[in-house]
Amino acid sequence: MAERRIILEMGTGNDLYGEDYTKAACRAVQDALHHSSIVLFKSLGIDHREMRVQVTIGVQEPERVDATVVAAELPRGRAEVNVVHGGLNVHDPVQETTHVVATAAIAALLPLEEGAWRLCDSDL
Repeated sequence: MAERRIILEMGTGNDLYGEDYTKAACRAVQDALHHSSIVLFKSLGIDHREMRVQVTIGVQEPERVDATVVAAELPRGRAEVNVVHGGLNVHDPVQETTHVVATAAIAALLPLEEGAWRLCDSDL
């Protein structure tokens, strides 16, 4: 059975005053999750624990993100968090603060039997 991506959501999050990269990453994950209502599992009788969730976080300082804390934000599936260079730091020299902006891409994958599903009837 091949694993196939069934969902891809994106989000952004920030920490405006604390320079907390993990907080910004968690907010990006929450933003992405708030774009989804996944009824697929209940509708098809699939256990959500079968789903593998790949999370990619982009921030300017990846080493400052606690991936375990970010993974805990996911309510379903088996999370894998990869933190990469990306996002945005906006420095305010007058206030001497850096605003951290994180981006998140969340992909959900399920093992699906080849040929078990199709997008449309081939006769259409």
